[in-house]
Amino acid sequence: MSITVAVPRERKEGELRVALVPETAAKLAKQGFRVLVEAGAGTGACYADQAYEEAGAVLIPDARALYEQADLVCKVQPPSPDEAGMLKPGSVLATILQSHRHPELVTRLRDRKVTVFAMELIPRITRAQSMDVLSSQATVAGYKGVLIAAELCPRFFPMLTTAAGTIRPARVLILGAGVAGLQAIATARRLGAIVEAYDVRHATREQVESLGAKFLQVELDAESEGGYARELTDEEKQREQALLWRSVDEADVVVTTAQIPGREAPRLITTAMVEGMKEGAVIVDLAAESGGNCELTVPGEHVVHNGVKIYGPLNLPSTLAVHASDMYSRNVYNFIGVLGQEEDTLAFNWEDEILAGSVVTHEGEIKNQGVRELLERGQS
Repeated sequence: MSITVAVPRERKEGELRVALVPETAAKLAKQGFRVLVEAGAGTGACYADQAYEEAGAVLIPDARALYEQADLVCKVQPPSPDEAGMLKPGSVLATILQSHRHPELVTRLRDRKVTVFAMELIPRITRAQSMDVLSSQATVAGYKGVLIAAELCPRFFPMLTTAAGTIRPARVLILGAGVAGLQAIATARRLGAIVEAYDVRHATREQVESLGAKFLQVELDAESEGGYARELTDEEKQREQALLWRSVDEADVVVTTAQIPGREAPRLITTAMVEGMKEGAVIVDLAAESGGNCELTVPGEHVVHNGVKIYGPLNLPSTLAVHASDMYSRNVYNFIGVLGQEEDTLAFNWEDEILAGSVVTHEGEIKNQGVRELLERGQS
């Protein structure tokens, strides 16, 4: 028998992505994997059931029948309680887990002796770049976030010379220069805006300036291991806000993207800063799902405060489901290539830092130290 890879339909409301697209399903089938796809799994991302059948996958009419046969389940969102109950003991799950938001789910998967790999925990090392779901999905979010901002903004982004006179370009401020921030900068520049950007990591300056934006620099450097930003001290936060105040005040649009993995998003824009902005200005907070970079952000809702529009969109990658799924699917496919096989069963080399860094549960134990400490704090 061959190893069975299963792709269920995503159950979370508003989720249109699919974990494997027909192209990658075909590659797995050619490598000897048995690929099962729940009927309708790819519909939201414009991949018809027929395309999966032509790729060599087998369509399964319902989730329970799919999970009963699965050795490896590939998902985008964490499983629902019902789905967690259908995962058979000893099976493997690869998904974006967000353990800090779902501690009860982690406990349940541990107790069912499911081996869980959290795709967002894959170490950001050179060998794992092709598996980096945070980067691939942040690319979508950064692009779409600026398009939303342009739609909400009552001003043109580019400079226009018209018979009625010259229209000055919009001033756009991007907070955070990770993958989402850099994509936001590039998109805003393509739309013709004047762009400034800020990040606590000095190493991003060259990237920001290469995209045609001005880099705002404060005398601190908060880059931590793995290229992420660390949390600032209280004194550093005060210096940061003093720098940002003027730029936020002058901006027509602010797009915030600053996040710390496994933590609440840092608050960069205070209520007082919003109240100093010009009427009609727009804030699009891409960190809304982890608490938001703006004090006034309400996740998933539009807020107007003192004439300033504040929007915290949720799950932006799903709004571009075709390309988001395509990139995510390649990430998953490359990750599957790291998993070993022994006599038609999956095997794990725990000396491999990709597997060791992304595993959350295995054989009834929580293997990830950070997740284990999180659960212990929640129980104390």
